Amino acid sequence: ARLRGGDAATVVVGVAPLHRAGPEQLSFLIHPRYRAYLATTQAAAVILSPEEAQDCPAPAIVATNPQVAYARAATLFEPAAESRRGVHPMASVSPAASIAADAWIGPHCVVEAGAVIEAGVVVGPGCVIGEQAVIGAGSRLVARVTVCHRARLGRRVLAHPGAVIGSDGFGLALDADGRWLKIPQLGSVVVGDDVEIGANTTIDRGALEDTVIEEGVKLDNQIQVAHNVHIGAHSALAGCVGIAGSARIGRHCMVGGGVGIAGHLEIADRVQITGMSLV
Repeated sequence: ARLRGGDAATVVVGVAPLHRAGPEQLSFLIHPRYRAYLATTQAAAVILSPEEAQDCPAPAIVATNPQVAYARAATLFEPAAESRRGVHPMASVSPAASIAADAWIGPHCVVEAGAVIEAGVVVGPGCVIGEQAVIGAGSRLVARVTVCHRARLGRRVLAHPGAVIGSDGFGLALDADGRWLKIPQLGSVVVGDDVEIGANTTIDRGALEDTVIEEGVKLDNQIQVAHNVHIGAHSALAGCVGIAGSARIGRHCMVGGGVGIAGHLEIADRVQITGMSLV
């Protein structure tokens, strides 16, 4: 981004919407719906596109992609998480678990035998880490996250409250007497680096092979990922998406809220599916 007008030495203390920003705050224009506020904004500077910059009365920070520029700027104002290490006295940790010296295990957590908690991991209150599960370096489980046995999370994974990773897939067989028999779910879940998993999202373990979430995938709240699903790198799925077993979603896909995807389908790379669609 480049600055057009104004004093580059101006001190900025926060970010705010166009109509509320003061002379010490940075603002932005991403959606045309808010263009009407541009003429009267009091912001110290506004992040916007080259096309919008000519109508900006305030100093303009001109960026080819204003949304990305705003995301990077706003990150500078995000409060730093409290740095803690060790095991809270109210946590229950198996002596057979491996926990990095600089990791944090919060109150009321359970870490079972054979689990591996790597460097810089933060396990928030009430989380359960199952036997032989692996939590990669720099990951953060906010609170009440369950990582079931043998599930593996990559580095810098962020899991929000209530997420369940590695629960049994919905595998059943109907016998001659009309009774459902449970099919053992013998696979696990593999989550790549830099994945975000929303609140109350569930990712089922595979029946034989693993359920796979590749690097950089972003999952919103209340998403259901069934057994043996494979989601390609850097795809983003909005809230309440439901994916049936063994479906494959390509890389860089965008799936809108409430979409249903039937099982055993393959969706190519860079597909966009709008909200409430059924595939």
